[in-house]
Amino acid sequence: MELHKDIEYRLELAKGFLQEAEQDYSFQRWRACISSSILVVENAGLAVLMLFGVSPFTHKPGMHLSQLISEGTVTNDAAALIEQLLPELETYDSHEKMLVKYGDESTFRLPWELFGADEGVLAIEAARKCMRVSMEMAGKRQ
Repeated sequence: MELHKDIEYRLELAKGFLQEAEQDYSFQRWRACISSSILVVENAGLAVLMLFGVSPFTHKPGMHLSQLISEGTVTNDAAALIEQLLPELETYDSHEKMLVKYGDESTFRLPWELFGADEGVLAIEAARKCMRVSMEMAGKRQ
């Protein structure tokens, strides 16, 4: 695929997962809301990473985006937007993905026991923010 198609694909994935997260939020399905929100955050981060020609084959886009900033590869405006994403990418990394899928196996707590309304609100707010920032950055690059 062409790079712009890859970016569009990631943004469409993020939009679809945001719709699912919003629906799960309205039904108070907190684990599902968080799971979909995590996928929004990850795909939005990957889309931004791809704007700078970096391969989407990573599950840690925040690490690579931080590196672009530290290397001075991006403009100050882009760095400021990326810095808005970094806390969300760090919070909703692979550890959180594992918890929503498998629960806490060390304490035998199921995923539905780990997440409630407070976590759902935080996750969906993070997803909305990442979607907004990624769309803004994609718009600037087109």
